[in-house]
Amino acid sequence: MPRVAVLFALSLLMALLHRVTAGGPLEARATLALGFLLLAAYVGGELARRARLPRLTGYLLVGFAVGPAWLGLVRREEVEALGLIEDAAMALIAFAAGAELTLDRLRQGRVALARLATGAVVFPFLAVTLVLLSVSAWFPLTRHQPVGDAMVVALVLGTLAAASSPAVTMAMMSELDARGPVARALLSITVVQDVAVAILFTLVLANGGLLTSAGALNAGVAGTATLRLAGSVAVGTVLGFALGRYLGLVRRDTGVFLAATAFVAPEVARLTGLEPLIIALTAGFYLENFAPVEGERLRRELKRASLPIAVAFFALTGAGLRVGVLADLWPWILLLVGLRLVGLRYGMLWAGWDPRVTPALARHGWLGLISQAGMAVGLAQLARRAFPEWGVSLETLIVAMIGVHEVAGPICFRTALVRAGESKETHDAEALVDSGPVVAPRDGL
Repeated sequence: MPRVAVLFALSLLMALLHRVTAGGPLEARATLALGFLLLAAYVGGELARRARLPRLTGYLLVGFAVGPAWLGLVRREEVEALGLIEDAAMALIAFAAGAELTLDRLRQGRVALARLATGAVVFPFLAVTLVLLSVSAWFPLTRHQPVGDAMVVALVLGTLAAASSPAVTMAMMSELDARGPVARALLSITVVQDVAVAILFTLVLANGGLLTSAGALNAGVAGTATLRLAGSVAVGTVLGFALGRYLGLVRRDTGVFLAATAFVAPEVARLTGLEPLIIALTAGFYLENFAPVEGERLRRELKRASLPIAVAFFALTGAGLRVGVLADLWPWILLLVGLRLVGLRYGMLWAGWDPRVTPALARHGWLGLISQAGMAVGLAQLARRAFPEWGVSLETLIVAMIGVHEVAGPICFRTALVRAGESKETHDAEALVDSGPVVAPRDGL
């Protein structure tokens, strides 16, 4: 109960300061809001841990509770002003995720990984797309649209249903101190999913003009998506090379340079229209595989700073959640979320027919793929631009669904690792740090 009292006291203090600083400069109010969010989210994370929930869930829920969507102790403009902090924290988490992927492990389990990723992409895509096509006459976004328009909307929502979040996966691995074969496989699957979804999204938009009515689809967004993916990978590779060279020459102040890079990279991505998540993932992957000594230094720095990074990212993410559309469209959102979960579950079971996929992944792996974040949000923004007439409504629906997955995802991921015996709550994860993938019997995960 002392932590509840601390949280209550912080909220009362912020409510008072909220009134006192109402007319102050935005920068000052945003700084105050950040300090309050960090303290309140940290306390919320401890309360979640006592309730046997992931700390990340506590960070998200507290951020949502004190944010503009509920109590309003942190204003909408303050959350938007802190977007650079959120992007920097996400970039650091993505750096760490990319540094966990090694070419040796990917080659060793490439066949099983390909089957798992195929199941995680194809089954949710088909489940959402086919059901939406069958109910398009009643679905709010398509009931007044021609059949061709409804088909493209169904394809877009099906594509986004196949996306997962490497950032949330990496954050949960850090919290649970999980480095076993199931955790590593789930991280690899989420990365492959996001790349596959970006490609599939581009194909849907590029060919959607053959189905939609005149003016309903801006097909030029497909080219933007292609350039965004390719450009992000290229910039991430250059960034990884530059980081490797710098870390090889300068042996000190690694954390300061990494923090500066985390702030600069998202800003460059914003100005150039690239995807900061892909940039950071690629940079971390390059360092781990082509500059392993510097990559190890990077991982040590990120591990030391993992707690404040996670608190900042998930508190700000929670404060930015916009779920007002749930009040009007909650039956449809529940349907789409349910279809995605069914698709993930049966996709993993299908992958489990291959003897190279371990039973733990086949049975419980789908629980680790529920979270959505960066890539899905970026594609939702592209979807808004692709459909000039009703793209705003489509983006609002997608963002609300992402919010549901963000809250439920960490809880389900923890459940998956506990059942697989790779959480520190059920197993000494230190013994699994260097274990790598389980080979069973060839190219297996």
